[in-house]
Amino acid sequence: MSASNRYNRQMILPEIGEDGQHKLSKSKVLVIGAGGLGAAILPYLAAAGVGEIGIVDNDTIEISNLHRQVIYKSSAVGKSKAEEAKRMISELNPLVKVNALAEKLSGKNAISLFEKYDIIVDATDNISIKYLINDACLATNKPMVYGSIFRFQGQVSVFNYQNGPTYRCLYPDKNINALNCEDAGVIGISVGIIGMFQANEVLKMILGIGEVLSGKILVYNILNNEQQKYDFDKSDVQLISRESFEEKYNKFEVEEISFESILHEINKDSVLFLDVRNEEELPKISLKNQIQIPLQHLENEIEKLNKKQTIYIFCQSGIRSKIAVELLQKHQFKSVKSIAGGILAMKQLLATEINL
Repeated sequence: MSASNRYNRQMILPEIGEDGQHKLSKSKVLVIGAGGLGAAILPYLAAAGVGEIGIVDNDTIEISNLHRQVIYKSSAVGKSKAEEAKRMISELNPLVKVNALAEKLSGKNAISLFEKYDIIVDATDNISIKYLINDACLATNKPMVYGSIFRFQGQVSVFNYQNGPTYRCLYPDKNINALNCEDAGVIGISVGIIGMFQANEVLKMILGIGEVLSGKILVYNILNNEQQKYDFDKSDVQLISRESFEEKYNKFEVEEISFESILHEINKDSVLFLDVRNEEELPKISLKNQIQIPLQHLENEIEKLNKKQTIYIFCQSGIRSKIAVELLQKHQFKSVKSIAGGILAMKQLLATEINL
């Protein structure tokens, strides 16, 4: 089947036509995250004929993903999300070039990756990564298509579009209390709707049609179908150069460690287990050398910690603990590590050691 037949229904739109389809075929889009949002974004970009799509995700597919990450089959559980998403796109539209990167986005690879693409799509549920994406977009002068979900409500915006407002203009400081889908819960339809809104913004930018959500944030609630758009201005946030990006993101290295590998250290006085969850979060645990300081209070209560100890930090799923590691490193703590996967990963092993 020829390209003109494949794309006929959209090419007959006067806003697209042959010229628009050519623009799509020459465009390069990088999608960070192949989870719920990515599962909605990727097939629509591929089906529309975006010429080259990059997928960055170091996760594997879990059975709990399938209710919202609908591009994956049950038989794919345990496989790489990036590779399986690539397989889906190649089957849907073999005319699209797909680059699957089964690795984590970081300060070390963001700049070199972003340079290869025209538009960067944030399909993550990690606050720290969203700031990283924003800052790398600023350093490389790329637009960022933002999406976010909290329970039944979603948000969409476009940052750094034609020198417009950035993510930091809307959210100047990290919201360290924000929960991801795993912690807060999510229904699949929410991520599907928001992901398609994001894909729509990508296509509008490529085609040069419609009104891009730059300086505006769309908020959609699936329970009552209410939708609002709010304007926000570009702030005086300091511009981020490549040099300042490197200084900010590559100065500290967050080390993750599995709980299984440190089980033998539970009773050592030289070790401290730091729980940065909020007090009401379950399950409750009790280790010999353990202290709980919620992440939002950590900087103010940092004197409770001993720099001479090795500090293993955990939270619910391993996101806030990494933020805590960065915070302590900035305060000259040398031996600080994040427990990968948090208490959700620790739970099975803990059940054999302590009474949950």
